[in-house]
Amino acid sequence: MVHRIRPLRAFVGWGIGSRARAAVAIPSVFFSLHSLFFSLSFRRTQSLHGPSPVTTFGPKACMLQIPQAVMHIQDPASQRLTWNKPPQSVLVIKKIQDASLLQPFKELCVFLTKVKNMIVYVEKKVLEDPAISGDENFGAITKNFCTFREDLDDISNLVDFIICLGGDGTLLYASSLFQESVPPVMAFHLGSLGFLTPFKFETYQSQVTQVIEGNAAIVLRSRLKVRVFKENWEKKARVDDMGIILTNGDVDCGRKVAQYQVLNEVVVDRGPSSYLSNVDLFLDGHLITTVQGDGVIVSTPTGSTAYAVAAGASMIHPNVPAIMITPICPHSLSFRPIVVPAGVELKIMLSCDARNTAWVSFDGRKRQEICHGDSITITTSCFPVPSICFRDPVNDWFESLAQCLHWNVRKKQNYISSEDEF
Repeated sequence: MVHRIRPLRAFVGWGIGSRARAAVAIPSVFFSLHSLFFSLSFRRTQSLHGPSPVTTFGPKACMLQIPQAVMHIQDPASQRLTWNKPPQSVLVIKKIQDASLLQPFKELCVFLTKVKNMIVYVEKKVLEDPAISGDENFGAITKNFCTFREDLDDISNLVDFIICLGGDGTLLYASSLFQESVPPVMAFHLGSLGFLTPFKFETYQSQVTQVIEGNAAIVLRSRLKVRVFKENWEKKARVDDMGIILTNGDVDCGRKVAQYQVLNEVVVDRGPSSYLSNVDLFLDGHLITTVQGDGVIVSTPTGSTAYAVAAGASMIHPNVPAIMITPICPHSLSFRPIVVPAGVELKIMLSCDARNTAWVSFDGRKRQEICHGDSITITTSCFPVPSICFRDPVNDWFESLAQCLHWNVRKKQNYISSEDEF
């Protein structure tokens, strides 16, 4: 049970039919007419969209217009956080058993409860830490907290926004708690890498105040909707009319289906086996290739800078609508990572002649075995993670590339004057 739950009013949210309070302030964007577009002499705007392509080709050909297929995509540069009603509740996620986070966690919670009068949600196992439960002074604050347990309590309609204290793993964990609409996430860099955590804790009071006031940019980090279909085979003895056991056979008792929302990547690998993994990869129902190697990574643009980049993939900005497919140590010189449109559906199955099973994990969690007859379907989820930016989506991303991954760091070449050339 979730304790000390206070009723909240219904509100509009990120996804259709969701109840999150936050929304994106999107100014109206109208595509220019063909003649007007060319009259502007291709002037650069603040839009992150490319130019709208012409739909007429030559004197007589044109694009068939299908109203049901028209997509209205917001301009990433215009994504700003706003509140339909003032936020009242906040979920604070802290890395478990990290002594260095105790003081920042306590300071933040005191600030949220005493200064901002917020309802604070904390996972129950966080408060069970002896360093927290044994603090009598802080105990008076924790009595007003609302607690929950992972996989047991649903807080999806109770939290207005999320604050993460730790590394990138805390943001991935926050994503896993919400299988549908996700509240805005503000992540403080108190871990090791911090690619997804742009805020520094030294100025947390002013930064949190700006977010509560609705003064912040956001980036919508797409997630993958993953469904795992597992054949439910049970061992049952076959018995004849005389009651004699003939053989032990497998009986199909239907299919089990599990669904996950994944922020970084889905990894299918060979597990403990010494054989190559041998899995078939389908795109919209068509077999496109068979992966023979250590495995394959299917990642979001956010996940392109995680396991995928270590396996040789390119890095994709989170606002690019795409899915990346990256082989892990493929036994082929020509198998390169590819990027496919975000709207396709991928399916992964063991090849019929595979020598061993495969294993799958989702953002490094929920690891499970994939056997013959099982399948994994992957497509882009309609529930992204609204990640609050320190400055804006573009500057934050390049700052993370430079500071965390040291992208294109090289000692500069010395200047040579014209006299030195001779």
